[in-house]
This record gives sequence, C-alpha cells and structure tokens, in this order.
Amino acid sequence: MTARHLPARAAALLAAVLVASCGGGGSPGDTPTQFTPPPVAPVSGPDKFLMFPNPQVQDSGVVQTTVDDYANAYYRAIDPNNERDTLAKWKVKNGFETGTGQEITVVFGDQRDLGYGRRMNARRNPDGTLAFYVENYLVRTGADYAYSNLNLEAAIVRDPSRFIGVNAIEFSPGPNGGVAFAKWYNFSSTTGIRATQVDLDGRGTKAMPGPCITCHGGRGDALTPPDATGKPRFNLVRFSESKSRGDVEGHMHPFEPDVFGFSDRAGFTRSEQEAAIKIINKWILCTYPLPTASTAPEDQCRRPASPSEWQGTAASLIKAYYGGDGLPDATFKDEYVPTGWVTAGQSTLYENVVKPSCRTCHIMRGSGGNSDLDFDSYEKFRAFNDRVKVHVQERGNMPLAKIVYDAFYVAGAPGPNSVATFLAAQGHASRDAAGAPLLPGRPIARLGPTRVVAPGSTTLISSDSVFASTYQWSVVSGNATLANPTTASPTFTAAAPGTYVVRLVITGNNLTSAPAQQTIVVQEGLPVAPANIRFSHIKEILQTAGCTNCHAPDGQLPRPPLFYSNIDRNDDGIVGDATDDLWFYAEVRSRVNFTEPSASALLRKPSGNHHGGLLQPGFAVDAEAGSGARARYETFYNWIANGAPYQ
Repeated sequence: MTARHLPARAAALLAAVLVASCGGGGSPGDTPTQFTPPPVAPVSGPDKFLMFPNPQVQDSGVVQTTVDDYANAYYRAIDPNNERDTLAKWKVKNGFETGTGQEITVVFGDQRDLGYGRRMNARRNPDGTLAFYVENYLVRTGADYAYSNLNLEAAIVRDPSRFIGVNAIEFSPGPNGGVAFAKWYNFSSTTGIRATQVDLDGRGTKAMPGPCITCHGGRGDALTPPDATGKPRFNLVRFSESKSRGDVEGHMHPFEPDVFGFSDRAGFTRSEQEAAIKIINKWILCTYPLPTASTAPEDQCRRPASPSEWQGTAASLIKAYYGGDGLPDATFKDEYVPTGWVTAGQSTLYENVVKPSCRTCHIMRGSGGNSDLDFDSYEKFRAFNDRVKVHVQERGNMPLAKIVYDAFYVAGAPGPNSVATFLAAQGHASRDAAGAPLLPGRPIARLGPTRVVAPGSTTLISSDSVFASTYQWSVVSGNATLANPTTASPTFTAAAPGTYVVRLVITGNNLTSAPAQQTIVVQEGLPVAPANIRFSHIKEILQTAGCTNCHAPDGQLPRPPLFYSNIDRNDDGIVGDATDDLWFYAEVRSRVNFTEPSASALLRKPSGNHHGGLLQPGFAVDAEAGSGARARYETFYNWIANGAPYQ
C-alpha cells in the first residue's frame, strides 16, 4: 500500500518532519487550539504547501514534482539497483541490527508539527555514515494535526493498530562512491514497500523527495529530457561535492527536544533520553560541511566545505544548544539569537517570526555564493522584504508547511503583527484601514513590468495576480484592442508604435481588487519580435553576457549550481550537441516561475537580487523601456510570457 492509499492527513510521515520538520509553532497538550486560518486558494489537486514557490509546471500544465516520474527518477539516481525499495532491504544496507556501529532509539511526541508519536531509530556506522528510520503512530480523536499523549503512548507500546508508516533518512555516498549526502525514503506501514507519493496534509499527493527537500534545503529542479533508455534523469546540482544525481543539496535538521512531548513512564522521560538526543545531534553536526578550520572536538568529523556549497550554517544552532564549542552542556536549551539579529536590535522579530516559522527550513538553504536565504542575520532577512510581503501577506504560501502556516495565524500569535511592523518599516502597506495586519486571501491584480513588443498582437499575462476568479481587462491609453478581455490572458493588438496602458481588475473570495496597470511600449525594428524569441536567444545571452565567468566548470569561485557553458550534460562523450542543448534548456527552464513570472530566478538574480547585489548589464528593469540598459531583461521576460518555448 502506497502513501496515497492511507487516510487523508495520515500518510507516512515525511523525512521532512523526521528531524525537526519544516518550521515550528503549534500548541502542546491534549486539547487542540481552535481557530479559523486566513483563506487560502481552493484546492483542486496538489496546492502550495510543501511545494517549492517555483513549481515545475510543464507545457501540459502538470506540476512535475507531483508525478511518479519524479520520484522514480530520484530513486533510479540514488538506488539504481533497488537495493532499498523495502524497509527490510534498506535496514540491511544500512547495517541495522548487525552488532556493529552504534544504534540509539528515542521515543517522543511531535507536539508542533503533525502530532504523531515517534519511535526513532538512529545508527552511526563504523565508516561514519548515518541512517535514521522512524515509526509513526496516530490515535485519531477527530482532530488531525493535534498533539495527543495517546500518540506518544502508542509509539511507546508500538500499537500496531495506530502504526501509520515509516520514514527514513540515509547519509551516505551515492552509488558511485565519493562524498556522502542525505537521501529520503518513505515506507508503507503494511507492506514495507518504498512509497513514491505521499500526502502529508490532505491537500494532494506529491512525489518524493519534493515534500522533504522543500524544508531540508534541497533544490526542486526539473527532470532532464529522456535519456538513451527513454527515461528522464534526476537533476544534477553542478557544484555539488558528490557530483551525483540525486544529491539535492538537502541537509538534516537538529533535534529540538524543547518542542517534543515526553512520557513520564520509566525509560521514556526526557531526562532519561536527553543524553541519547545529544549524541544524535552530534552525529547530525558531523554531516555539516566545515567552512573554516576548527579545533573543537565535535568538528573533527566534518569535511571541509567547498566555497560553492552550503556552509553548514545550522552548526551554530547545535553548538548554542549545548553551550558552544566543546558542547559542554548535558541538556538541550534553545535561547539562541544570531549575533546579526542582536546587533540590529531585532531579537523580537527573530523570536516571534523567524525562530518558530522560518528558521528550521531557511537555515538549511543557500550556498557559498548566495547565503542570504539562511536568514542568519537581520540584513539577510531584510533583503527579502519584498518577497516576505508577497509570500506571507499576499500569496499565503509561507510558512510553507500547512501546520506551521496555521500556527503562524492562530489567534493571538505574534507573527502576523511582527511581520506587518517589519514590512511597514520597509515602506510596504502592511495593515488594513483598522490597523490589523493584512492577511492572504484578498484578490490582488498584478501585471508585471513594462513590456516592449512589436506592432501586431501580443498575449498578455496576469500570472502574478493572486486569488482571482474573474478578470476584466481594458485599454486606458492608446488606440489598441483587447480580445477575450475577461480571461487571464487576453490578446493585445496595436498596429502603430507608441506607448499604451492596459488595466486589470480581478475578483475573488467575494472581493474586488484594486486596479493594476501595465505600460506596453510598441516598437518597430526590434532585433527579434517577442513572439519569436526562442531558447537559442536566451542561450546566446547566457553565454555572451558574462554569466559563464561563474556559471561554468572552470568559473570563478564560488560557482553557482547551474552551468551555462557548453558541457556534456547527458554524459554521452559529446560536448554541446543537440541533446546537450535540450538538456540545457530543461535546466534553464527550471529557473522560470510560471506561477509568478516576475519572481523567476532567471529575471531576479541578474537584476540585482544576487551577484553580491550587482546589476548585470542589460537587466535594469527600472530603466527606460526599450533602452539597452534593460534590453536583456525584456528579452527574458517576453520569452517567459510566451511560455519559454524551446523552438
């Protein structure tokens, strides 16, 4: 039985919540807190929770990370001979119950995430590899996601009637050896067979490892086109130390017993399990790369970090939990506020928002060349203020896990007010007329930047808008026409060069949006008409605009995760052929966000939101329309607006 056949919201608990889960919050105890969260988009299949903000939407409209092909490609990459396709086989491969190495079992209740009772079995092998599997128990009392001591008791006695599934993490080299990396599995509670699909919160099945790596720092790139066997391959993160497909650059979270539930039964109290939990946290610390040399004994098991990869940011948490270098404290205590938040005078914002709702996932994110996403300082968080506004107050897809989202918005929780105060200080409208923090659910019309197009017809897009059920477009300046003005993507037609303005008003959730306007500049003599832009034009810019100074195997350090130079992408011994070009296209298309086009990494990063804040030539989005200062941005945006076609 796969996880898709389990009752809604009781599918096998993901490895994403195996080691601390995605986010925080929640209310311990037997009685769940009752509340009505802000409205979210109607569910018609897998939705935004536990999905990357940049979902891999294919030409067919299918989100690739929700289909079996995605999981199958992942397991072909990390377990090509199916040596781990059942729990029994997985345990054998990882040396459980062999009498070698060191094994630890801890049992606790999941108070802040999904409410399960968990029996965790952890193992460190003589070669330093790690493996964890957890049995999950749920006693249904009519309220999903509510923690109950009954769940903990079921885990203690291993009640088979309450056993709902097993998840597992393995930290080991890939099939070809080399550097160890984390891998994620889920196994059926009845058959022990490895699951490809899991439904964590009743909001649609999603393919492994997506629901795990959204919170564990991994990348959600698209699959390659089919290889010589006719099957797609899992993405290869080019700067990874393992150089292995399936290494998604995800990492393991520290254990946080302050938010666990413990029993008063002998053998299962917190005090009796505290030492074992500390050992597990020391093991997890060993998986983090070490950016600078250290004499601390707990760091001697860590390999040196490459300049390009994630720098082991979460090590600061584990060290602070146990008193700093040397880990002198026997018991866990979480009073950690990073120095960059303290010196900025923003400890309260950290405690109210980042620590309970952002830290667990974000501290696993980033790379040596782009560490801002770890939110380890106030300035890093502040640099994303525009995205905080969009994700938290408008789209409502952060916090990214449903249970953490609900806890963030529970009545009386400080998060929404703290975010509103923060956003107001950054110049954003963040409160309603009564002074209450704005909540997601209201329709917002948004049309993106000024577009430069050729005379004739152009398809407009409204994908940046949120919570829309009806559309009403109009031309407010210039002699142009709109076909299908009550659809999401009408056709704009202007025969003569000039500057035109269109307007959009949407409705949704019984509300009407403020109007949004977009300027459209019609020009003759464009090098390539927007409707004719193809990947070849994008590739030419990527390879001539200086991008390959870093985006290449020999690029300057730290290198980005994708390479834009001509390389042998499909490993057939031929460099830069038509197949490599098609695979290159798939990688670049992964950087396009069709849900929110203006947020595409392919647009934002060269526009000054990366590269040390440096603006790349031709990507000045605020420059005069049609000028050379924004010509490359216009080419990229028009390509995306046209569906990012290959040819």
